[in-house]
Amino acid sequence: MAKELVSDELWALVESLLPPHRAAPGKRGRPPVPDRAALTGILFVLRSGIPWEMLPREMGCGSGMTCWRRLRDWHRAGVWQGLHEALLARLEAAHQIDWSRASVDSVFVRAKGAKKGALPARRSARRLWTGPKRGPSATRS
Repeated sequence: MAKELVSDELWALVESLLPPHRAAPGKRGRPPVPDRAALTGILFVLRSGIPWEMLPREMGCGSGMTCWRRLRDWHRAGVWQGLHEALLARLEAAHQIDWSRASVDSVFVRAKGAKKGALPARRSARRLWTGPKRGPSATRS
């Protein structure tokens, strides 16, 4: 039997972050793909690198487009950011993060005490003209 992509422990964490479904009154058609199945499809595509359209229907995850839309909607709802923070908190609580290997760059994290425009303005370097030289003036004598 193949290893499950979404364990019960991971699903419990993700499920708490998912936005509630909007009920569409009077809407007919196929029932929506369950969130856990959509997450399995998303993880399968991201881990394997296959195109969304080639997601095997036999997995029961719906179509690749369904999983892609769910990924997009969850991203907009902040699910992935919340999951990232929750997993980091768990790793930190279990002392599984080696902070000696961490690097902080001021491009991503603002330095404390830095003010806008704190860096001195750079002057542009003087440019030498490399084009053709002007010919003698025909109007001056």
